[in-house]
Amino acid sequence: MAAKKKSHQIGGNKPTMQPENEPLNPQTADPATDTAETDREALDTIAEHLQDATACQLDDAFEAERAEAEAQTAAAELADALAAANARAEEYLTLAQRVQADFENYRKRNQNVRGEAFEDGARAFIATLLPVLDNLERALDAADEATDKALKEGVELVQRQLAEAFAKRGVSPIQRKGEKFDPNLENAVLQGTPEDGEPGTVCEVLQKGYRMGGTVLRHAMVKVVPE
Repeated sequence: MAAKKKSHQIGGNKPTMQPENEPLNPQTADPATDTAETDREALDTIAEHLQDATACQLDDAFEAERAEAEAQTAAAELADALAAANARAEEYLTLAQRVQADFENYRKRNQNVRGEAFEDGARAFIATLLPVLDNLERALDAADEATDKALKEGVELVQRQLAEAFAKRGVSPIQRKGEKFDPNLENAVLQGTPEDGEPGTVCEVLQKGYRMGGTVLRHAMVKVVPE
């Protein structure tokens, strides 16, 4: 029997036993494992797509928010620039109006100065002619007693023409006999008597006064009734 056991060991190989949990064919895949792996890969792919989509949405939202902020900033800057431009325009308009008003005032002042200078010159010239008019009137008074009518008429003509020329320039005699004495128009050189008229009135004009418009060229010399 010992020989038989030996012969059995020599003549054949002892079969090898495989573990119970090890697949018989390592190249053969487990369907359940493949399905789980596929699902996991699909989930990973979906997750990646969701992440990409979320990232894109976030990027788009950020870009939109940034664009809106930039638009608001640009609008605010434009509004500020427009307000500044309007303020400058108002300032320039005010300055132009002020310059125009100053120029208009300057023009009027020059006109007034020229007008006043001309009137002053005219008044001064006319004042120098008043004694001539006085002498002509005296000559007329003297001619009343003369027999030469031609002389009287000639003097009367000159006196009338000179008076008309004065009247055209606004020159008029101050005639206030019988009125209350006014020191702004008259010089009281003589004092009358109570019988000459009302107290404080002009009872006689010794020399005519003249005024040109509202300006007195020469005060009248008068006699005044005492108060």
